[in-house]
Amino acid sequence: MSTIPEIELTSTVAQATFQLGKLKELISYLQNHSPYYRKLFITHHISNDSLQSLTDLEKIPTTSKEDIQENNFDFLCIPKNQIIEYTATSGTMGAPLTIALSKNDIQRLAYNESLSFGLMQLDANDIVQFMLTLDRQFMAGMAYYLGLQQNGASAIRTGPGLPAMQFEVMKRLGTTTLVAVPSFIIKLIEYAQKERIDLASLQVKKILCIGENIRNEKFEFNALGRFIKTHWNVQLFSTYASTEMQTAFTECEFGHGGHLHPELILTEIIDQEGRTCAPGEYGEVCISHIGVEAMPLLRYRTGDICCMHYEPCQCGRTTPRLSAVIGRKKQMIKYKGTTLYPPAVFDMLNQCSFISDYIVEVKSNDIETDDLVIHISTPLNVDECERKLKPFFQTTLRVIPEIVYKSSYEIHAMQFPEGSRKAIKFIDSRKNQNL
Repeated sequence: MSTIPEIELTSTVAQATFQLGKLKELISYLQNHSPYYRKLFITHHISNDSLQSLTDLEKIPTTSKEDIQENNFDFLCIPKNQIIEYTATSGTMGAPLTIALSKNDIQRLAYNESLSFGLMQLDANDIVQFMLTLDRQFMAGMAYYLGLQQNGASAIRTGPGLPAMQFEVMKRLGTTTLVAVPSFIIKLIEYAQKERIDLASLQVKKILCIGENIRNEKFEFNALGRFIKTHWNVQLFSTYASTEMQTAFTECEFGHGGHLHPELILTEIIDQEGRTCAPGEYGEVCISHIGVEAMPLLRYRTGDICCMHYEPCQCGRTTPRLSAVIGRKKQMIKYKGTTLYPPAVFDMLNQCSFISDYIVEVKSNDIETDDLVIHISTPLNVDECERKLKPFFQTTLRVIPEIVYKSSYEIHAMQFPEGSRKAIKFIDSRKNQNL
C-alpha cells in the first residue's frame, strides 16, 4: 500500500512556502524556455522577483484554452527530439489541444496516479480492470496504467468493451477494482439484472469513477452515485483531472473532495477578474504546474467551477480538497430567468428510470437568449412520458425545456460523433459559445 508523501501531512504554511519556491522556479524556467510565456512576462513585467507570497499570483495574467489553441507549440519548452509522447484533449470544448510530454513528465504522471490508487488503499493484492480508452492520444488511460505499475497492483486492460466480456473477465481473473465512467457502470448493472448475474458473487470491492460526477456539492451521492450504490455493494471513489492539468485529484475513503497534491500542482479558485475566491466560495479552477518539463502552464483557467475545502480530513492529510464540479464556465445556461449548469440537468435526468438515454442541447433563439432542448429516448409513449417528466422538470429545475423524442440509435449517434473517444451529453449550439 502506498505511503502518504510527507508534504501532504505538513502544515498549510509549510505547503505554501514550498509552493512559492517552486513557483519562482517555474517562472524562471518559462522565461528561459517558453516562447509564449517569455512574451507574456515582457509585456507585463513579470519575473520571479514579482512574487513575495502566493497572493502575488494575482499580478500574473491567466492563460486560457484559447491561448493554447492559438499558440499550441509556443508553449513547448523542450526540443522536439526530447518529446516522448504526444497526447491530446478530447476536443469537446473546441479544437483539440496537443500536449507533449518528456520522459520526466511521464514519470510524474505515473507518480500522480500512484497517489490516486494510494488514496483508494490499493496494494499488490488488487487486480484492477481498466474499462477506459488506452489509445487515441488519451492521457488518462496511460496515466492510470503507469500509476498502477508503481502502486504494485495487477492491471487488466479491457477498454470500454461489451458488458458480457467485462463480466467474463471479472469472473475469470478475480477483479477487485474497476476504473470506469459511472454511466458505463450503470450499463453493467442493467446487463447483470437482465442476465441474472449476482454482483455480490464477484470480488469487485472498489470503483474509481472517472469523467462524470458521482457526488454533489455536499459530498452526497448524486443520482449516478446513488444508483450504483443501491444496486452494487462497492466503495466508490471520484476523481477530477484534465489533460492540460497532467494531474488528478482523487478522494480518499472518507469521500469529502479530491485531495490536492502540493508537490505536483498549485491550484487556485478564482473569480472572473482572476482574484482568489474566499474559502468555500465557488469559482473557476486555475492551475500552475510543478515539475512539468515539456509544456508547463502558469495560471491556466480550466473552465471548471468548483470550490476548495481547507478543514482537516479524517484520513490525516492536511492538503486542501476540491469539490465536485458544478459546471463549466462556458456552459452556463440562462433559460427563462433561471441559471443552470449541465451537471444539474444530467443529475435530474439520471433520476428518471423511464429515460433510456439523453442529450442536453442549448442554442440561441431569435432574440439571442438561450433555449434549452432535451433529446431523450424512452420506452414510454410520448403522452405518458410527458405526464411524468414535465412536473418533475418544474419541481427540480423550475423551468420546462423543450423535449425532443429520439430513438436509442439516434441518441447514440449524437453522443458519439465521428472521432469522439467519449460520450458527449451536452451540445452547445449557441452563436456566442466561443466568446
